[in-house]
Amino acid sequence: MLDPVVRFFERIFDAIGRFIGYIVAAILWPFVALTTWVRKRGFIIKGVFSLIIIGIVASYGYMIYQTQFWRGFNPDYATTYAFDQRTTKPGQPTPGAEGQCGPSAIVEMAADLTDFNVNQNGWVPSMLPYKLGFFGIDWKYTPYFDNKAAFQLGVHEMVRRSNFEAKERLGRVRGTSQIDQNLQNAHQNSNYNENYWYFELSPFGPKTPTPSEYRSSINNLKAFNTRLASCDALFDPRADNLLRFLDQMANALGSTSDILGDQMEASNAGWFDLRADDRFWFTYGQLYALNGIMAAARADFGDVIEERNLTAVWNKMQAELRSTLEIDPLIVSNGSESAFMMPSHLATMGFYLLRVRTNMAEMRDILDR
Repeated sequence: MLDPVVRFFERIFDAIGRFIGYIVAAILWPFVALTTWVRKRGFIIKGVFSLIIIGIVASYGYMIYQTQFWRGFNPDYATTYAFDQRTTKPGQPTPGAEGQCGPSAIVEMAADLTDFNVNQNGWVPSMLPYKLGFFGIDWKYTPYFDNKAAFQLGVHEMVRRSNFEAKERLGRVRGTSQIDQNLQNAHQNSNYNENYWYFELSPFGPKTPTPSEYRSSINNLKAFNTRLASCDALFDPRADNLLRFLDQMANALGSTSDILGDQMEASNAGWFDLRADDRFWFTYGQLYALNGIMAAARADFGDVIEERNLTAVWNKMQAELRSTLEIDPLIVSNGSESAFMMPSHLATMGFYLLRVRTNMAEMRDILDR
């Protein structure tokens, strides 16, 4: 009685197996044909082909290594700067030390976060194997190797906004003085295309790799701080500048909140949402950078924070930021918010992000009174 049913399922599974076999054969055919062609050629062609294969394997191996090992990653990195022990404000003379002034913690943090991205770690978004993707499919549409790239882009987004504020407002007096050239160059360098390799098809031609430009921004930021510490540069930590700085950071979080919301509406696939992980880690990178940048801003704007009684709200915001960095799931899930097996990590991240943004809005309102 059951034999026809069994045979039916056997035919189904046999057809599925043949179909998968055809797909695998189609994928492997160009490689098999090329290998067969090379075997029939001379020593020189075989040597060139071997070098190409070694280069491809080495480049993909380097990319995989860089995406799996995160050097310098430390959610508590902001505390290692001991900003609360600084007594000299940026650009202000150091008591008892003629010709010496305080450096900017914000500028120092921006330089160090960029160093973390491109020197302590390889800049993944511009690596050729990452740009080529998985058989032409962008890595962000696969479950593999895109988390670190998204994290690095999130960190850099906040650094870029910090550099803009330093150039436009912090490094000059009330917008009437000349823009500092070091800060101008740092801003331009940090706005360089995020995924340039040595050669690009669009626009066609050789390019300066992205990491080189970002390293130049580090040098410019450090040069500004050196001049500031020698009392040869300006830094203006006024209340209205702090207000604009908070606006810049909060606007970035607001945009990211919309991105998380759109992804939650677009998919309810739980662990099988292939875009959830890069959305999550981009947000995580933003908050990771913001944790240090806001700690630095507290040091630079310490007088304003005390005068406007912002200490309690600022402490709350810093605590919220640090709590967010504890969210580190093994597999990022974008399921229903009430799900038991596959929860929504995007909703959790979005909740913490909005709490931080709410604290920023509260501080902005106090400054704007």
